[in-house]
Amino acid sequence: MNLYRGCTHGCIYCDSRSSIYQINHKFEDIEVKENALELLKKSLKNKRQKVMIGTGSMADPYMPLEKRIEYTRKALKLIYKYGHGFTCITKSDLILRDLDLIKKINEKTKAVVQMTLTTADEDLCKVLEPHVCTTKRRVEVLKELNENDIPTVVWLCPILPFINDSEDNINGIIDYCIEANVKGILCFGIGMTLREGNREYYYKKLDENFPELKNKYITHFKNNYHVASPYNGKLMKIFYKRTCDAGIMNNPDEIFTYLNEFPAKNTTKQSTLF
Repeated sequence: MNLYRGCTHGCIYCDSRSSIYQINHKFEDIEVKENALELLKKSLKNKRQKVMIGTGSMADPYMPLEKRIEYTRKALKLIYKYGHGFTCITKSDLILRDLDLIKKINEKTKAVVQMTLTTADEDLCKVLEPHVCTTKRRVEVLKELNENDIPTVVWLCPILPFINDSEDNINGIIDYCIEANVKGILCFGIGMTLREGNREYYYKKLDENFPELKNKYITHFKNNYHVASPYNGKLMKIFYKRTCDAGIMNNPDEIFTYLNEFPAKNTTKQSTLF
């Protein structure tokens, strides 16, 4: 489900700015689906098979606007009421506001929180993702979720060529993930994507924060959609070795299967009584 369109986090690399998504208004002016909760209620109520409900792939469900209108919280109440599972992708510590509901869902069925981490450098994080809590705070959120038995998955992406594609950064993020006891890390290679809409915005931000780097991108990557770091091979070897050594899932297919899989019936803690 996507309750919102657009975002106010200001991440300089955001693919959701791409023209293909046809957001025909200023990206920071959030479009709200006013009947989304009614549609969700109808869908969940009539669905015979219980499933995982996901959100956050297009817009963070925990933007500042959520503090006021509580669409995500209200959706969580419906998901809990009708016995479905929940997972979301976020960068925001606002998710802790709903920890009570997430715990209830996880006790009844299954809840998984996915958190994006792109840089271990706090100052760089404030440039790349200026209007949301920094990496260190997100790691604190991951640790609190772990303490409350909520499984977590980290999106280690995008990694921006010539900016944060370094061994120190990859190792730093993996160190954070080990500290927080995350279940899996999604990494689709060291790089990013650029296409019409988000490319123009990204290049504008490069000019503002990294002078001359735009020309380097144009020379190396031209108009390619997939923009791979020249250090991809070396850094992915580090990623796979360290995650394997730590016992963290690192295969995207395996992780997505886990995220989408609704728990089988009669596997609750009550079964220990027999």
